[in-house]
Amino acid sequence: MVFWTASVAGLAIAYLLGSTPTGYLVGKLLGGIDIRQHGSRSTGATNVLRTLGKWPAFVVLLIDVLKGVAAIVFAKWFYAWLLTSLAPPTALDPQTFLPWAICLAGLAVLLGHGRSIWLNFTGGKSAATGLGVLLALSWPIGLGAAATFCVVLAISRIVSLSSMLSASTAIALVCALEQPLPYRLLVIAGGLYVVARHHANIQRLVAGTEPRLGEASPHHDIR
Repeated sequence: MVFWTASVAGLAIAYLLGSTPTGYLVGKLLGGIDIRQHGSRSTGATNVLRTLGKWPAFVVLLIDVLKGVAAIVFAKWFYAWLLTSLAPPTALDPQTFLPWAICLAGLAVLLGHGRSIWLNFTGGKSAATGLGVLLALSWPIGLGAAATFCVVLAISRIVSLSSMLSASTAIALVCALEQPLPYRLLVIAGGLYVVARHHANIQRLVAGTEPRLGEASPHHDIR
């Protein structure tokens, strides 16, 4: 019972890492504003860029990526420690348990970013945090996704399109490369989650009204 309670606590920690409302806090600390009342009303780095400038946006982007990295690094250490320090159930295979636990921690940090307990269970679209998860799980996949984002953004100057194609690239790479099944399922589920969080952006892309970098954002776009 203690083992499973501690396991759930580890997932809660990953969720709380993801829940840290970076954009909201940066808006308050650096600009004295509630970023949700400005621009696209988003807490993401794109709206911070439009509202507060490059350096605050860079801070938000960096911390959001590091949240994903930290959750996976923590999970790898914590669940390995649990298996050696607490008595796991005798029927539990440690080599099977560990990657599945890490997978669930990855989903927890994404859920925390998108449904933050500190923002009434609203939040961002998890693209930056998802990149951090990818980099910590498999840096080649993370770099491939990041490269796709940068190339698409340089060509289109549309952040939402870049984020969705980056998530799709991650799914393709994790299926093509040798990875444990839980990691594959995490990247597929996380990638689809990121795309699903962009449903309003997809509608605007189809309508041809999605703003590019440097253009005003529609006020109903919540990142």
